[in-house]
Amino acid sequence: MTESSVQPALWPAPYAHGAVEATVTVPGSKSVTNRGLVLAALAAEPGWLRRPLRSRDTLLMADALRAMGVGIEEGLSSSSTAAGVPAPGGEAWRVIPSGLHGPATVDVGNAGTVMRFLPPVATLADGAIRFDGDPRSYERPLHSVIHALRALGARIDDDGRGALPLTVHGGGALDGGPVEIDASASSQFVSALLLSGARFNQGVEVRHVGAVLPSMPHIRMTVDMLRAVGAQVDEPETGGEPNVWRVSPSALLGRDLTVEPDLSNAQPFLAAALVTGGRVTVPDWPERTTQPGDALREIFTEMGGSCEYVMTAEGSSLTFRGTGTIHGIDVDLSEVGELTPGIAAVAALADSPSTLRGVAHLRLHETDRLAALTKEINELGGDVTETADGLHIRPRPLHGGVFHTYDDHRMATAGSIIGLAVDGVQIENVGTTAKTLPDFPRMWTDMLTGAGA
Repeated sequence: MTESSVQPALWPAPYAHGAVEATVTVPGSKSVTNRGLVLAALAAEPGWLRRPLRSRDTLLMADALRAMGVGIEEGLSSSSTAAGVPAPGGEAWRVIPSGLHGPATVDVGNAGTVMRFLPPVATLADGAIRFDGDPRSYERPLHSVIHALRALGARIDDDGRGALPLTVHGGGALDGGPVEIDASASSQFVSALLLSGARFNQGVEVRHVGAVLPSMPHIRMTVDMLRAVGAQVDEPETGGEPNVWRVSPSALLGRDLTVEPDLSNAQPFLAAALVTGGRVTVPDWPERTTQPGDALREIFTEMGGSCEYVMTAEGSSLTFRGTGTIHGIDVDLSEVGELTPGIAAVAALADSPSTLRGVAHLRLHETDRLAALTKEINELGGDVTETADGLHIRPRPLHGGVFHTYDDHRMATAGSIIGLAVDGVQIENVGTTAKTLPDFPRMWTDMLTGAGA
């Protein structure tokens, strides 16, 4: 855990007495950090991750790789790279690949990336790797990864659960080759196999045979990051066969990777501008990215705000402005499901109804996010109903009360957004934000300093 301070069981969500005017530096992307750690651990030479996210999920990933024999040294960036080019300042992790081995025990916490990305890595280890985690992790789907790895030649003991806890009996290598999976419950099933695929003897060919794949930007992120370390990837969006991804067997290069800010974690701060009619600037917003959070520019603009992207010699930034009016939205969030809690919170404060579609898979996330959002917003006086694949939200006057998080970081930030406009909201277990945004309570209150909170 990386909670910067002990938080009260019920955290009073700050109420905004005026328009927010702030610049908020958002820490690095969890998705990029954890993919970068896996690829660096599987590389043929050492690499660097600069400005990584330091949170519960990423520290669980780093500790798991260390348990399997990978060297990960934490420190500060030097003033230049080996080529003499200035390197960005801040924290840097040097990853030193080594022979993967067991026996080892991996704590996945409740991190989807750890529980799904590392069993394929463990098949390459010499020895048994046991995976365990939080109680909720036992309920999250893992069957597609388990079945796929067995089809590719792995030996896995899970007592028939198709879920945690489980043990991968690594043999030091995996045959690999073609495999069919149903990844409709999570795009992480595809990414998990692709990330290790270059190290399989025959590479890997992943064929999705289920319903529509959710969260496609995360698969694009995986493909882009694989190509950046030298892997050959054939995939649908660049002329490949629909629903088929192929990674050829090859060595992976050690790289010097600077991690982008986590744009999904920028969501509550942009929402603060929209809800209060204020302005929030996020430095280092990338000009091109595969992160799902980039969709916020379009979604929040449709809900009543405006954004400006600025490039200067010092770097790029995004400034988002609210008008004081929030409009409802009818939107398919299937590719960006992790944004749903924050969008639902804003929609509960809008001037017209909203329909959020394409996110049935959120019932299998850190908690059943659709049920949780419905219950918590309604208990504050809202009118939210679940649909087959999302939520219908009719704005009503809200009142204060306890907003439960169910150990879900995005529930905590969603409740905090509502608290900006509704006095008396208390967030139960705001410390759960340490999963991906360890300093959220301080960042939130600092942002509001100019709003008189």
